Amino acid sequence: MEETDKQLVDRPLYVDRIMEFADTDLIKVLTGLRRSGKSDLLKLVRRRLIAQGRSREQFISLNFEDYALSPLRDASKLYAHLEERIAKISGKPYIFLDEIQEVPGFEKLVNSLRVAHQADVYITGSNSSLLSGELATYLAGRYVQFTVYPFGFAEFRAARQSLGADDSFKAFLQMGGMPFAASGNLSEESQRTYLTDIYHSVVLKDIVQRYRIRDIALLERIVRFALSNVGNVISANSVASYLKSERIELSSQTVLNYLSYCQQSFLLERLDRVDIIGKKQLKTLQKYYVADLGLRQAILGDGQTQIQGLLENVVALEGLRRGYQVSVGTAGSQEVDFIFRKGERKHYIQVAYLLDSPETADREFGAFAPIRDSYPKTVLTLDPIPQPRNGISHRHIEEFLLGNDW
Repeated sequence: MEETDKQLVDRPLYVDRIMEFADTDLIKVLTGLRRSGKSDLLKLVRRRLIAQGRSREQFISLNFEDYALSPLRDASKLYAHLEERIAKISGKPYIFLDEIQEVPGFEKLVNSLRVAHQADVYITGSNSSLLSGELATYLAGRYVQFTVYPFGFAEFRAARQSLGADDSFKAFLQMGGMPFAASGNLSEESQRTYLTDIYHSVVLKDIVQRYRIRDIALLERIVRFALSNVGNVISANSVASYLKSERIELSSQTVLNYLSYCQQSFLLERLDRVDIIGKKQLKTLQKYYVADLGLRQAILGDGQTQIQGLLENVVALEGLRRGYQVSVGTAGSQEVDFIFRKGERKHYIQVAYLLDSPETADREFGAFAPIRDSYPKTVLTLDPIPQPRNGISHRHIEEFLLGNDW
């Protein structure tokens, strides 16, 4: 095992799910924000496979962000290179291709490895278009996708404790969970520089270049608006109206397009609203959350002045990280912050900073009043002492994020 692998933060939430598909005919596809830990996750999967008895000689790992591999960013040359290496392997080949979208025409290559060589193939990429177009056509259902998010609070704590650094929830809200930033003892200035560079690489490389955006300043204004309004219900019209007040004229469709580009590059997550009583998805007004609060802080620099939105952001991303479908609920005149779904299971969640008055407590618990089903309902806050009522649980947000009982 490489020496650097020993420093990896374990991510069993992902590794366990991926390992369910090891040695199957399915291509394992890992997508997610740049620098969210996809490469390290491949190393963790490799470590698990070796621990289960595979030989190190069975693995071929290539990262196409490595300049030394530039000659192999040609599908034909890469395939010839892989065939030569596969021929020397005794047993099943395990092939890890990191940032494979850097190789034009990789789709046929990946499918051929699966068909002609019965290889167990794992690929990563930093945009959701990895599964659009030709890849989906060539694989025709022969893939399984995993979206990799930055560290959650439990992973953040594990990374920070090994450094003897601040692993508090407050630090997590400020720093976010980008693995390098969380795992390195960076100064505040160095951390901000690193996260700002990631933001610009996502905006400039993954969005501007891919979608040929000419007005970069407009894109950044829309992104900053979304970052400033995490946890707030917004619409394309509201964004367009805000920009109009700053003498910028644009259509609601342009706003929707730009926000969609941010989603497809994993910078933002859009949560749709669902009518819980009517059991239908509402077409207007969504909430947007940022993939990492550290990125938000590096760009906006507003600390924890919007604590309600930050707490909602953390809870929403943790649900997505754990494989839940997450949406915003409405029930009559009430809004429920989140509905977590996994198969037939549901969990209704309300998030607040503190239940610091009877009126606040009544409002948060009362959000569930119109919901008549028996699925669990939870209010999450930072109160030190839980105050459950009427069969509705009340939990500390930190304890909820670290727990495995939901």
